[in-house]
Amino acid sequence: MKKTVISTIVPTVMLCSAQLHAAALDRTGQSILPFLQPGNYFEAGIAILDPRLSGKMNDDFNKGDLVAAAGTDTGDIGKTYVTPSAAIKFQPSEHVSVGFIYEHPFGADAGYPTKDLPTYTLNDDNTGSKVKTESLSSIIGYQPNKNWNLYGGVVVQSLEAESHAHGAGFKWMNYDMKAPKETGYGWLAGVAYSVPEIALQVALTYRSEIDHKVNDMTESVAIESPAGVIIDFGTETTSATLTTPQSVNLDLQTGIAKGTVAFANVRWVDWNKNPVRPPKLYESTEILTGKGTTLVSYYDDQISANLGVGRKLNQKWGGNVSVGWDSGAGELVSTQGPVNGYWNVGAGLKFNSQPNYDISFGVKYFWLGDAKSQSASDFGTSNYDAEFTDNSLWAYGLKLGYRF
Repeated sequence: MKKTVISTIVPTVMLCSAQLHAAALDRTGQSILPFLQPGNYFEAGIAILDPRLSGKMNDDFNKGDLVAAAGTDTGDIGKTYVTPSAAIKFQPSEHVSVGFIYEHPFGADAGYPTKDLPTYTLNDDNTGSKVKTESLSSIIGYQPNKNWNLYGGVVVQSLEAESHAHGAGFKWMNYDMKAPKETGYGWLAGVAYSVPEIALQVALTYRSEIDHKVNDMTESVAIESPAGVIIDFGTETTSATLTTPQSVNLDLQTGIAKGTVAFANVRWVDWNKNPVRPPKLYESTEILTGKGTTLVSYYDDQISANLGVGRKLNQKWGGNVSVGWDSGAGELVSTQGPVNGYWNVGAGLKFNSQPNYDISFGVKYFWLGDAKSQSASDFGTSNYDAEFTDNSLWAYGLKLGYRF
């Protein structure tokens, strides 16, 4: 089996790690595989993720004295989102390769709908969050022989975010934060080993954390009870550092029969190291309660795994099936990201209209892990506000590939 057969029978459709808060904000899985393609290669793709995410308030919920909210439905807080990506790789010589990978590695888009009871809303203000990142990885590889590939590079990443917390679930706090787009820099390094004759390839890739120094973050904090009592801490422009996490990816594939390969990806993401702590929120809650509140914190790191089999069906068609698992970042999770890991199954097809052109389609179904949502002020305790169970997500992918 030749190495070029690998890309023919394993249609990579960018769905290996697509998720909605399955473990914090991870969206793409930050795959290095486009850079490991043989020869000169270009790809562009898009993934669409459509979640269904709702829960039920605890039967003993009484925050803000809103006892009537106990046992009520939260409504669907998940929103459909689109993740584009692109990559190009050049092989200018036998021993040197250069590549660029563009993606949106981390993100969030969730919001509580307006309900009759102001559990997570107040007047016309809703609780929700949006996070958007864009990354460009510039990579150089050195191949001392046909088996080994040593690579590393620089990652340029932008991040912008906003978050809103309102209602009885936050003890009638009105909090709004907006962080405009800022750019940070990181790096990656890895090593790959391949045996083309048996379609074997193993790659280990490390990506550093990236700090985004936000000098003009806008924060507004006020406490407004239904009785009309208002404690207003005002609106300020503050400074903070938002950090996207370090990670390690292990990718494997090997031929197991003529025209058939098995493949796997294992990923670790260091989520619990860097809580999001906007200064005005922390200082205001420390004055009120004696304990400063972070906006987002995680109990555990993420570990995920995807396993599958790809097969060449004929000269133009190939297909694959896969199963995936994600550990999540703890059973107690953020109110705005109430998912604890997942299981998924997926299938993909790849069509080679010409030897150097291909188009891939894929679909995955996710069983999102049951979770208990916890407001930031309760972090470190066993208290939680609601349970999110029996939720799911559909993911669809399309990718175009070209060899030149």
